[in-house]
Amino acid sequence: MRTIRNIILVIIFLAAIAFCLYIATNYQKTGYEDKINLVINYKNVTSKMKGKVILKDGEVYLSTKDIENYYDKNLYLDEKYNYIVAADNSNIACFDINNNSLDINGNVTNDIKIIKEDDLYYVPISKLNSVYNINVSYKDKTNTVLIESLGDECTVADINSATSVRSKATLLSKKLEKIDAGAKVYVCDSDNQSASSSEYSKSGVMGKINGFVSNQENKVAKNWTYIRTENGTLGYIKNSDLVNTRKEREKEKVETKKVSLVWEYFHEKYGKAPKKSQSDYREGFNVVSPTFFFMEGTTVKENVGTAGENYIKWAKSNNCEVWARVANNNESSDIVKNFSEWINDYKKREDVIKQIAAYAKKYDLDGINIDFENMYKSDKDAFSRFIIELKPRLASLNVKLSVDVTEPDGSDNWSLCYDRNTIGRYADYVVFMAYDQNTKGSKKQGSVASLDWVEKNIKKFINNEKVDPNKIIVAIPFYTRLWKVNSDGTTADAYNVAMKDEEKYVKKASHKEWLEYAKQNYIEYDEAGYTYKMWMEDADSIGCKLDLINKYNLAGAAYWQKGNEDDAIWQTIKEKLF
Repeated sequence: MRTIRNIILVIIFLAAIAFCLYIATNYQKTGYEDKINLVINYKNVTSKMKGKVILKDGEVYLSTKDIENYYDKNLYLDEKYNYIVAADNSNIACFDINNNSLDINGNVTNDIKIIKEDDLYYVPISKLNSVYNINVSYKDKTNTVLIESLGDECTVADINSATSVRSKATLLSKKLEKIDAGAKVYVCDSDNQSASSSEYSKSGVMGKINGFVSNQENKVAKNWTYIRTENGTLGYIKNSDLVNTRKEREKEKVETKKVSLVWEYFHEKYGKAPKKSQSDYREGFNVVSPTFFFMEGTTVKENVGTAGENYIKWAKSNNCEVWARVANNNESSDIVKNFSEWINDYKKREDVIKQIAAYAKKYDLDGINIDFENMYKSDKDAFSRFIIELKPRLASLNVKLSVDVTEPDGSDNWSLCYDRNTIGRYADYVVFMAYDQNTKGSKKQGSVASLDWVEKNIKKFINNEKVDPNKIIVAIPFYTRLWKVNSDGTTADAYNVAMKDEEKYVKKASHKEWLEYAKQNYIEYDEAGYTYKMWMEDADSIGCKLDLINKYNLAGAAYWQKGNEDDAIWQTIKEKLF
């Protein structure tokens, strides 16, 4: 009996110690009570900052490292011109360190101070409210800078009687701030609520006792809500103290429709926009991308003219958006080198961007399609900067931005030169050019775009490159390739064949079969000592590719190029996408 009594006394004693330790942790100092705190929405990030918060002349300054960490991972320090460039999808800001000025979307403000301390640049974050869609305020009562994201949902509630905000979801925790009846508080959504639990060992008597305390705490926490006060204090309030809970701000809902884009190609330098009439319209597409612009050095050359203006009118009269294509034509090593020079220069990029924006405004375009190919792998980040800086200029004109890229994991100049993740975060659409799986110069014969290859790369975009599926447009070829094969199996030649011209080769075929892995019809025939092979692009193959759009909830499809198709394909596209 005495032994049992002693065990009970020990357990009670240990429980008392555990309880005291639990209470004590509620009153521990955080270590940053004596400095300006930074609260971003519903988190105090003061202890995790790279720099500090500076208040000077009524402005709130944060280090570029902290802005980069919390708001803009692509914040850019241009050492050549001594610029700090910040951007989001709608705004671009350039701090000129030498001249103490700030340019936001072309509007310049002077007497902007940039502070440098301990090798860190500090900029007035409060000047970037419009850029990041935030509100920055200093709360003198709590010595806290509060940054609120205005694009996020916001739930508020009123306090029905005077109470205190607690550090934990329990009455035994520290009081953080007293608030009066009628005060408004900001309610954190359930995903971000984190009622603190005591950490405890998984074994031993103390572990079991602390585990019991923690479980009880979690049960009690259900009666509490994590909130933020007007002064930026973060903590818990009993549910019974909250009334009139309501949405003060909701996320904007964007209506989306599947994109069905067709490229209208004509020679950039010498050709003219094709003449169009009402009979040319097909209900299978809702966006046209004419080849209106091409790069010559840092000059954006146009090929619009009267025919192009009439083309735009034709498209819009048929409820088609016009996303004009801008191509770089990097056909030689000298041009690639020249392209590399300007894409890496901020001022030259800005000049090109201004030209593109001016054309978009002049011709009342709905979108711009950037088709820059054959770039150095080392220019990947510079090209991303170009897209980051172009997007706000176009957004201010309500012009969409789409960017053409190849499949991941290819060659340096044709695949590894794209940062698909960054492009996907800033551009409205990323167009995956899902063709030339086997190029004309390939050693082996094969499909231009077999379904298994297309689907594998779509998965890479989503899972590896982390591109939002709702931004991915899959570009489908309106052509295939006829392979001329020697008797030893090597390729003698290969010819591009438009979809509309495939039937004459089908008539010659001695063998035709459906390839399940490729979801394509394959034909073969012998002629003049050679074997001819073709993996066809037709209504069957394209229908299967279009099924991937809905399977992976993608933005839509594009087609290269108008004029190569069999007209019947538009009915297939209409049935699959609309």
